[in-house]
Amino acid sequence: MAMKRASASAFLALASSGNSNSSILTRELHASPGSKKIVGVFYKANEYAAMNPNFLGCVERALGIGDWLESQGHQYIVTDDKEGPVCELEKHISDLHVLITTPFHPAYVTAERIKKAKNLQLVLTAGIGSDHVDLKAATAAGLTVAEVTGSNVVSVAEDELMRILILIRNFLPGYHQVIKGDWNVAAIAHRAYDLEGKTVGTVGAGRIGRLLLQRLKPFNCNLLYHDRIKMDPELENQIGAKFEEDLDVMLPKCDIIVINTPLTEKTKGIFDKERIAKLKKGVLIVNNARGAIMDTQAVVDACCSGHIAGYSGDVWYPQPAPKDHPWRYMPNQAMTPHISGTTIDAQLRYAAGVKDMLDRYFKGEEFPPQNYIVKEGELASQYR
Repeated sequence: MAMKRASASAFLALASSGNSNSSILTRELHASPGSKKIVGVFYKANEYAAMNPNFLGCVERALGIGDWLESQGHQYIVTDDKEGPVCELEKHISDLHVLITTPFHPAYVTAERIKKAKNLQLVLTAGIGSDHVDLKAATAAGLTVAEVTGSNVVSVAEDELMRILILIRNFLPGYHQVIKGDWNVAAIAHRAYDLEGKTVGTVGAGRIGRLLLQRLKPFNCNLLYHDRIKMDPELENQIGAKFEEDLDVMLPKCDIIVINTPLTEKTKGIFDKERIAKLKKGVLIVNNARGAIMDTQAVVDACCSGHIAGYSGDVWYPQPAPKDHPWRYMPNQAMTPHISGTTIDAQLRYAAGVKDMLDRYFKGEEFPPQNYIVKEGELASQYR
């Protein structure tokens, strides 16, 4: 990836001086010539794979890059088997060069796996969100971690707007009535509201958060946002959103809270019992960011008590969510599997992005700067 040998050597020397026993720090930091072993981890689509030729994010289609990679002389292994010491992924860890995975069926790239992966140079996320990678270990090992930034921002923002409307209009109980053959308007209407006039706050206002705010403007909401970086004043004025520097000042003002921040050491578990208790009673929460940002049991307790009047999202911890995950059974939830960022349109975008980055990798060229999560041993600012 056109990584400068001098900077790579300097990083290795510096890192090695602090840890003389770390053999993984001597691996190549740049694309070397020759055939590469590439492993892709995706979910199985089974009978659904044949229903749409553009369904690229599954094992059966494997981003549509198999023939291209093999024509370039590379080996491409595809699997959905990623858990446990004898899984298919583990068979290839020791000699793979590139690992491709998605946030929707993530292969967890742990420090232990990184130590075993002596030849690993590049971890690519087909989509957005690389928290399934131990970024500290990847940084120490000199790996490059990258994702297809921007590939599914429209998909996720649209999904968030849908979830807000589903919660505030108390849609799901009405849908379930129809399925069961019931008809009880009062059971729905007593907790259904208009979106107009409500205060909506987004925790994080990056690409997805900004798109959501833009889509909420026509609903005449009171829009707030908290982020480490304030928007350009012209854009802020155009959207009509107000910046809140202090998260704990913003949250109690909100009728609806949307989580749009990446999962980092700073954001893990930030919505704990104490913070949730300070939210407005009857608050609605939408979380398509990462499940581990929330304290799992605290969310369950608040939904059961009614302090959270509705919780919706498509992210869980861990993923896939086990059958006994308590969010499956808590009241007033509108949860789904992790689907918001893997529409067919998004799949076309992130498949094209992965192919572009692999092509650049083989040629020793740089990626688009915004795609790097770890580059030359340095972590991107949003993950620090």
